[in-house]
Amino acid sequence: MQASTALTYDEKMLANYVPIYVMLPLGVITSDNVFEDKDGLEKQLKELKSAGVDGVMVDIWWGIIESKGPKQYDWSAYGSLFELVQQCELKLQAIMSFHQCGGNVGDVITIPIPKWILDIGETNPDIFYTNRTGNRNKEYLTIGVDNQPLLYGRTAIEIYSDYMKSFRENMSDFLDAGLIVDIEVGLGPAGELRYPSYPQSQGWAFPGIGEFQCYDKYLQADFKEAATSAGHPEWDLPDNAGTYNDTPEATEFFGANGTYLTEKGKFFLTWYSNKLLNHGDEILEEANKAFLGCKVKLAAKVSGIHWWYKADNHTAELTAGYYNLNYRDGYRPIARMLSRHHGILNFTCLEMRDSEQSAGAKSGPQELVQQVLSGGWREHIEVAGENALSRYDAAGYNQILLNARPNGVSREGPPKLRMHGVTYLRLSDELLAEENFKIFKIFVKKMHADQKYCPDPKKYNHEVTPLERSQPKLTIEQLLEATKKVQPFPWDKETDMSVGDSLAA
Repeated sequence: MQASTALTYDEKMLANYVPIYVMLPLGVITSDNVFEDKDGLEKQLKELKSAGVDGVMVDIWWGIIESKGPKQYDWSAYGSLFELVQQCELKLQAIMSFHQCGGNVGDVITIPIPKWILDIGETNPDIFYTNRTGNRNKEYLTIGVDNQPLLYGRTAIEIYSDYMKSFRENMSDFLDAGLIVDIEVGLGPAGELRYPSYPQSQGWAFPGIGEFQCYDKYLQADFKEAATSAGHPEWDLPDNAGTYNDTPEATEFFGANGTYLTEKGKFFLTWYSNKLLNHGDEILEEANKAFLGCKVKLAAKVSGIHWWYKADNHTAELTAGYYNLNYRDGYRPIARMLSRHHGILNFTCLEMRDSEQSAGAKSGPQELVQQVLSGGWREHIEVAGENALSRYDAAGYNQILLNARPNGVSREGPPKLRMHGVTYLRLSDELLAEENFKIFKIFVKKMHADQKYCPDPKKYNHEVTPLERSQPKLTIEQLLEATKKVQPFPWDKETDMSVGDSLAA
């Protein structure tokens, strides 16, 4: 009798289980497409497995796979990596990484986008994002060429689509076997749905406001057409929004009573953010077609731009393309767009607390996470996330645990709110060092609500079913209805699954 009651309790507790993945090193496949240190990685994966980790995440770099020329794909090194992950009995989250590695926080290696694309950029630099002074950013193709057949006869979206179809064909064994649970579709720099508004490679430093990135000729023409259609052919792109490391007050656009509050400013910000929404929507539509019927979830990543969040102008978010203000929700329309593709919203900076930030940056990572996750849940989609910077301390882990279950565990079945999964950034010798790994193992156990590793996702309501066709396209009006600000769900002050309790014990 007692045994069956205990089992029932464990089953109830399993409904609180949040799977935990670990991001593999950026250069696990080298820039010349070689899986170099198989033995070393195998040892590390076995350590992760022993800690109860559910799976790993890996970037599948466009710059590696299609480096030889258009449609010349080479998946062999990744095939060997996937086999190893499978042998270690871990699940896999695969990122379609259409961006450059290098030039962002934590980028320790450089993997450019394919050379044949960069060569086109030599004669037509407008295929890249461009700021007001004409600096080009070669991390990712501008949204302006999404539907322009400039790349050996293909549009950017066709290139992404062909790549994903090739991935499906070449990795079908792994997809059929259920190894790959998520396909995260890269939608911009660092794989995030945003503009490259704060590039360190161009001198940006935290907490600079960043710059708008829409001055390539294709986006300029698009804006001109939009403004003319709206009856304002005289309107131009902003020329008063400052430079990367300005403060908001130093600019006319973002200052008190700035341009961003005028009819012209609102028109521009709506256009700029809608371009981003549509970009994500179109590529996810292609991803849905490519992986239709596969037992995978699609996901898209949104950047945690927490600096200037507590300023009225939310400047750093606006330059990145998130038109988020105190009275306008810039994230929920993204969640609504994702809902039609049955997608997961993956968010960053889960580990950050306001108290750790410098006061001058007006940062609000806690409120930002709360707003974005709440918006996802209100649109009835799954939300997942990751830490922005590597952390090995109890405070960082406890903040992630709080965000994973904002109202704690429920001993009677599913909790009120629960994230779909968390990916820890990132696998390294430092993570596996004795003291760090000891606390990480406790963190994994707490993510699992003190339950043992569960190999059957059905038991915690995470069964992966065949991907269904995307719902019909939403009108821009339907998407923009989601900009209406609603109070976020309440969060507990602290997690009820603290790693600290176990450390003290």
